[in-house]
Parts: sequence; structure tokens; C-alpha cells
Amino acid sequence: MLVGHQPKDFLLAVSGLTVSFDGFRAVNDLSFYVEENEIRVIIGPNGAGKTTVLDLICGKTKATAGSIQFRGKELTKMRENEIVQAGVGRKFQTPSVFEDLTVLENLEISFPRGRSVFGSLTFDRDATVKERIEEIAEIIFLRDRLNTYAALLSHGQKQWLEIGMLLIQSPDLLMLDEPVAGMSVSERAKTAELLNRIIRDRSVLVIEHDMKFVEDIAHKVTVLHQGQILSEGTMERVKNDPKVIEVYLGH
Repeated sequence: MLVGHQPKDFLLAVSGLTVSFDGFRAVNDLSFYVEENEIRVIIGPNGAGKTTVLDLICGKTKATAGSIQFRGKELTKMRENEIVQAGVGRKFQTPSVFEDLTVLENLEISFPRGRSVFGSLTFDRDATVKERIEEIAEIIFLRDRLNTYAALLSHGQKQWLEIGMLLIQSPDLLMLDEPVAGMSVSERAKTAELLNRIIRDRSVLVIEHDMKFVEDIAHKVTVLHQGQILSEGTMERVKNDPKVIEVYLGH
């Protein structure tokens, strides 16, 4: 931990996090801290424990030991839906948009007021909702596609739509698992632009293999190897770390 800082000083404070599956430690005594308005990228070879870390933060997997504090709240004691309500949004590798709905409808059903059954039944597309949908659609480059069915979007546009479906819920921490996998070069550049734009209001935690994309977005990089931190710092520092070159970048 940074000297003089307490976990509550950070947006997200992961301390001594461990999870074992049948005796195998997928994440082993892991500690790292994410600040407000930061883009943190986690990289590392396959099997390093990257996705497991996101699973632990969002409550999909329960920790064997350790602490995950988000704005001072202990997430390890909370259920998945409570973690979402606390302000943590998670996007998985494969886009899960509703293909038979339009872009507008996908964003509308993600709007927080529609989350409960009662909220969905009484949901009204008022001026506030319309304004918010248009604002998000602009951010995710889909303003002119609001009435397009999601099935007709490109792979990259579906990824942006899913990011938009999370953004409309106003999370304080957005977690993305390989957001640019399968994207064209121009889509990757626009995704970097999108992420750099949205951190004015939140922090983003990204898992990624595309090193050019990591260079374009990362404020800080954490390199995982066998469930532990191998190296951490700026992309420049990590890229030139002999341990990282040997274990990861050299391959």
C-alpha cells in the first residue's frame, strides 16, 4: 500500500485477496489499489488469474481470504446485485445485448428505474430518460443508430452498446474483460477514445491482451502471473521490466 494511505482513500482497495479451487490458488494474496478517475489495465499470460479477479470483485466468485473495499464498503460480504447497486458495473468478454431490440430499447431497459419488476411495469420514457439515452448514445458513437436493431450492428458497435448499457446505470467503477477482442483497428482506436472520455466520472478496470490498446488507455498497468503481481506501474516501466519480458511479453 502507498505510505500514509488507508484503503478508504482509494475507490477500490484489494488487500490479501486469495481464492482456491480444489487446493489450487487462482489468486494468491493479491493487493492493489485503484484511484478515482483512473484507467487500470490488468495484463498477464493465460491462466494468470485476471478474469478471476473481476469475478471476485463483482461477487460472481467468493474469496477464500482477503478484503475488497469499494468506497469503504466490504464487497466480499455482499451479493452480486448489492455490488451492482453499490456502483460496480461489469462487462464480460462476449457482448450480451438484446439483438431483437433497437439500440434505444437496449439502453432504455438498462436505465436504473426499470430494474425492479414494479419499476419496469411503471416505466415511462420521460424527458429525463430520453435525454440520458441520447447522451449515452453520443458517447458510444451510436447516436445515429438509436433505431437500428442490435442484431444489425458490427461486433465493435455491439461492444460499445453493452458499455452504454452499463454507463446508463452510472457506475463508479466499470470493469471490462477484453473489450477490443475481435475489433477492427479503427474500432479499437474509437474504444480507446470512449474510455478516455468516460473516466471524468468514474474509474475503469480493464483486462486486455492488445498491447497497443493498453498503451493508448492505461494510467497504470498491473501484470499478473500465477495469481500474484509480477510488476506494476506505467506501461513504460512494465514493458521494460525483465521479469515481464521473460514471463509475458517475450512470448
